[in-house]
Amino acid sequence: MKRTSLHSRQCPVARSLERVGDQWSILLLRDAFYGLTRFDEFLKSLDIAPNMLTRRLNQMVEDGLFERRQYSDRPPRYDYLLTPRGWDFRPVMLTLMNWGNRHFAPEGTSVFLAEKTSGAAVQLQLIDAISGQPISSQHAITAGPAANPRMRQRLEAGRLRRAQNLHSLPAQDTQP
Repeated sequence: MKRTSLHSRQCPVARSLERVGDQWSILLLRDAFYGLTRFDEFLKSLDIAPNMLTRRLNQMVEDGLFERRQYSDRPPRYDYLLTPRGWDFRPVMLTLMNWGNRHFAPEGTSVFLAEKTSGAAVQLQLIDAISGQPISSQHAITAGPAANPRMRQRLEAGRLRRAQNLHSLPAQDTQP
């Protein structure tokens, strides 16, 4: 069954999911953040079918998340290196890791972000880079200058529902 393309949607979440919305793409990015760069390393780590891995890597190169760099002529072999666009996914991956540890690891934490020198666990928090304030329920997703009428209507409807349900939010909500 062919899935619906999200490329033409105006929503940045939909467009992002078009690039990394399947499990293999996110796991490939994760492994690249862990330092893996070679086809055989990804294949072993993910236990994925070679044809599926080839398709994912080719698509992620096309989408500008990886750069393919040849390291052997005979036979031709390539490293898959994160591009700046790929590196920009790191905060998303760290947030996803933190969320998974918090809600889906009944056996306990298996991987976490730590300060390099001390090894102390880092407590992730989204902050406004301008004010330094934590992102909380006091912040709202807002239509940007390029938003079409449908997007504006959807966001306004959500704003009105949130305003009606404001009393149900925790007083000190600092989660995104």
